[in-house]
Amino acid sequence: MTAALDTRPDVGTSSRWLPVGLALFVVAWGGNQFTPLMVLYRELGGFSTATVDVLLGAYVLGIVPGMLVGGPLSDRFGRKPLMLAAPPLAIAGSLVLAVGGEDVPLLFAGRVLAGLALGVAMAVGSTWIKELSGNGGASRAAMSLTLGFLLGPAAAGVLAQWAPFPELLSYGVHVVVGIPLGLLAVRTAETLVAPSRGRLRDDLRIPVRGHREFWTVVAPVAPWVFTCAGVAYAVLPSLVAPAVPGHAIAFAALMTAVTLVAGVAAQSAARRLGLDDARGGMVAALFAVAGMGVAAWTAATPGIVLAIVSAVVLGIGYGFALVSGLAEVQRLAAPQHLAGLTAVFYALAYVGFIVPAVLAVAALAVSYSVLFGVLGVLALVSLAVVARSRPFRPFRPFRP
Repeated sequence: MTAALDTRPDVGTSSRWLPVGLALFVVAWGGNQFTPLMVLYRELGGFSTATVDVLLGAYVLGIVPGMLVGGPLSDRFGRKPLMLAAPPLAIAGSLVLAVGGEDVPLLFAGRVLAGLALGVAMAVGSTWIKELSGNGGASRAAMSLTLGFLLGPAAAGVLAQWAPFPELLSYGVHVVVGIPLGLLAVRTAETLVAPSRGRLRDDLRIPVRGHREFWTVVAPVAPWVFTCAGVAYAVLPSLVAPAVPGHAIAFAALMTAVTLVAGVAAQSAARRLGLDDARGGMVAALFAVAGMGVAAWTAATPGIVLAIVSAVVLGIGYGFALVSGLAEVQRLAAPQHLAGLTAVFYALAYVGFIVPAVLAVAALAVSYSVLFGVLGVLALVSLAVVARSRPFRPFRPFRP
């Protein structure tokens, strides 16, 4: 028996998605608040670049299983119980990070917890928002995520740069904000009214075999979502840090903000221009190519202006890749498989957060300029694959 969705008239109306969007926002905040603190751990904790980059990527170990298991489980047990568990997990992750200090294993555990929360929230929350919203669900989910990814590191960066007890307060604010916002979705309607009654083992099989277009149009662009973001606000700030003595943490927060503001603008533009589909993925790949070129220039001649330009270009690539990927998944997937296929998309997207750690190791032998050039070539290959594979669709007019 396959899962069925709630088709009552009141499901899909304008504001019903908002409490879920706020819960998704809280979890995204917790997942990304670590980014500007990488400088703090390097400068005050004495951690190596490779160690900090590994801690950044550690939450992928939570994200991927959270997505791949959470999505299919929500097709069986419903969106609500899975999504309501995500904010408490994110808050637990912040608490572990706050007491972690310079204990790398404890920090690693906190990052994995934050990743697990984010994995469940991205797969299940995005699906729930889509089902509550009807049209525009992909844009609303992407915007909720991006605002959390933006405000979390902005708050953490400001507190870490200028407030006392930066390791505690940076995470403490998330706990204080997250508890009330995470509870808002308790009263939101469940959209899955006839869950799957088959074998649990069958539910956990992600339905990707019958989606050739997913692998040729969505998958080639998905890793660029967080490769673009990771390079912009996890790698470049450390390369430019000598140009901002005494303010490296605040600059890292600024780079995060610039990247994600550009991403929000790109998501809005994609929807208005009718590019929240495979063509948006091609635009994302183009900006990834250009962004890696500017990043290579920045690595060769580190400077504040070049770094910010890199963040803008890469942020636009991030935004187009995220919203177009979500929209294509929602177009391709059958309702009972939407959460599972969304989980696969996000799992591929988060491969990008492993890239900073890979670059840190590779930079021992090759310059960052060369490495960014290699990434630019790979983005060009992705563009070629999507251009060759995408189906023809008439251009849609501007949407206000």
